[in-house]
Amino acid sequence: MIAARPGTVYLVGAGPGDPGLITVRAAALLDDCDAIVHDALVSPELLSDVRARRAAAPEMHFAGKRGGDESSAPQHEITALLVHLARAGKSVVRLKGGDPFVFGRGSEEAQALARANIPFEVVPGVTAGVAAPAYAGIPVTHRGVATGVTFVTGHEDPAKAASQTDWESLARSRTTIVLYMGVGSLARTAKALIGGGLSPATPAAAIQWATYPAQRTVEATLATLADRVAEAGLTAPVLTVIGRVVALRDEIRWFDRPERRPLLGRRILVTRATSQASALTEQLRALGAAVTEMPATRAEVLDRGPLLAAIAAGGLSRYRHLVFTSQNAAHIVWDTLRAAGLDARALAGVVVSAVGPATAEALLEHGIAVDVSAKRFVAEGLLEALGSRSDVRGERVLYPGAVGARDVLPAGLRILGATVDVIPIYRSVFDGGDTAALCAQLAAGEMDLVTVTSASAVRGYLEAVGPELAGRVNAASIGPITTVAARAAGIPVIAEAEPSTIAGLVTAILGIPVAPAARDGAKS
Repeated sequence: MIAARPGTVYLVGAGPGDPGLITVRAAALLDDCDAIVHDALVSPELLSDVRARRAAAPEMHFAGKRGGDESSAPQHEITALLVHLARAGKSVVRLKGGDPFVFGRGSEEAQALARANIPFEVVPGVTAGVAAPAYAGIPVTHRGVATGVTFVTGHEDPAKAASQTDWESLARSRTTIVLYMGVGSLARTAKALIGGGLSPATPAAAIQWATYPAQRTVEATLATLADRVAEAGLTAPVLTVIGRVVALRDEIRWFDRPERRPLLGRRILVTRATSQASALTEQLRALGAAVTEMPATRAEVLDRGPLLAAIAAGGLSRYRHLVFTSQNAAHIVWDTLRAAGLDARALAGVVVSAVGPATAEALLEHGIAVDVSAKRFVAEGLLEALGSRSDVRGERVLYPGAVGARDVLPAGLRILGATVDVIPIYRSVFDGGDTAALCAQLAAGEMDLVTVTSASAVRGYLEAVGPELAGRVNAASIGPITTVAARAAGIPVIAEAEPSTIAGLVTAILGIPVAPAARDGAKS
């Protein structure tokens, strides 16, 4: 796929909200560009994912526009910024919600770039006019019900004399009508359509925050929808669908059924090392949760010299056991083996132990099969497994791990009569990124749960947001050691994984009772 070119602006559709709905081309440009100029409706999760994937984050420029918001960036300033960045030799992604050419003013920006002789490309996106109804279980066309669909901006006042929309013709068209925005003028729009001959009893629906976990759908008739929307407190962004296809929602509604997505509407903060966050985040999002990732720690590799000395030139033959207590250690040891010109064959005759299935899986990725696994996925559990063996006393054990790791395992092995060489190979360092927005969310009570998966993740979380904010949100812990660390830091733990795995943590979260407000919000 062609990389982002310097001095070029890419008018990219970000889709309706769900980060999974972005196109492959758009994702490639986001991973390669120098600067991103994004709208207010672009998913924060999408931008967070871009930062997490890239070694060096691109420049981020907010160019959000909200109806009636005086702080919104004027269009001419946005265009001037695009021209400035391109002339500075940067590759620029102009990231717009939905599709840039469907009520996105992308064509105006394209005209301005053409006049300024700035090279540009257009990358279409999934438009909200199709995606929002689909996520609400409403097809915009259906055989025998609606053979066409009309997209209309809801910002235009139907009552004004110079309206560009022929509301009477639209009322007679018998097509599905999709109104972009315009929740404030919904009553006037309904009046115009009814005046044009559309039945007041026509099914209608308003969809707020479509494709996000916070999506809410209000169903009514054309005559009553404005009142129902006001009663439900729906505010922008809202997309409205008018037509007989709305009645199909009862049968094919899928996204916002609580029995299928039991975490729908729950706001969960994931604090886990960047390289390990995806599995937890993906599972929680699949269950409907709105997930914010705050990589609390990352593994900073230390000087490889001591580890190289331990494994190079047949040095591993001195060891009977090699123990791993983290995925990070598994990957770093493998990289060091390869740097020494070795592979999994160098471990022939060495008993390899892992603290849990995630660590064992990380080793297996490199062709290293585990000989000893813990039944309890903590250091104490691995010590129990090794203590039942007859080949520990009098033997030498290599333990590569993190700086500051608990001494439970090496101390216990020494009591069992082994000689243990502890080699620190990495340290967990704080990698909180931009935490200002997160602190604001916590202060406003906009987070329902935080996940903690290690004592180092607890420390990173505290460093990022401070003990006062950290203590405001209940936590789900991956195991007893992490629970102890969290509670000692003043973080209330209300769920603990059993077993201590990502799957166990997800199961524990599913068992947390839903507050009435959250339950009602998920069903709206």
